[in-house]
Amino acid sequence: MTASDNIESATPLMANRFRGFLPVVIDVETGGFNSATDALLEIAAVTVDFDADAQLDIRESMAYHVAPFEGANIEPASLEVNGIDPHHPLRPALPEHEALARIFKVVRQTMKEAGCKRAVLVGHNAHFDLGFLNAAIARTGIKRSPFHPFSCFDTATLAGVALGQTVLKRAATAAGMSWDSEAAHSARYDTEQTARLFCTIVNRFQPIYENIPPLPQN
Repeated sequence: MTASDNIESATPLMANRFRGFLPVVIDVETGGFNSATDALLEIAAVTVDFDADAQLDIRESMAYHVAPFEGANIEPASLEVNGIDPHHPLRPALPEHEALARIFKVVRQTMKEAGCKRAVLVGHNAHFDLGFLNAAIARTGIKRSPFHPFSCFDTATLAGVALGQTVLKRAATAAGMSWDSEAAHSARYDTEQTARLFCTIVNRFQPIYENIPPLPQN
């Protein structure tokens, strides 16, 4: 065994596979398409991890209803799609800051355990979700977000390459996954399905590890 082998074997698989990034699947349900003006109404996150057979799988799932920020715009057409009633008296909505803080606490702990230095958002049409996440971070004044501010893994692109499909439902079907149309468009369901799709693609395209230089050690 070479010194290089010793370094790589000491690096957690997650950190080495994604070059120090922890993939975290995020999906948001919103009151429109403009992250600067439209409400964030629901956010879900799924962390992933490798099992004993080095197969990527879902680790933990969480989802929160979010109270619209003061002055937020909400388009009726968006509510028709996601089925959210933001003013329902029984809707257990959290302020944006609290919802993000709960997710970030889990993400930071998972990063630490995985030996990763940064989280990277995974999403279907990921820049949409990242835009709303970044806007909420800016509004709430959260310092030191665990997420990379502009890099992301987009399963629409990955599925287009791997499966020949870019729509989430069609990509999931092409990957051999089940699909519940009634549950779709809730943040938790869409996030978990996106996570399963991401895991499926990653597991089909394992790199040749001996050709990947190990991460530099501090």
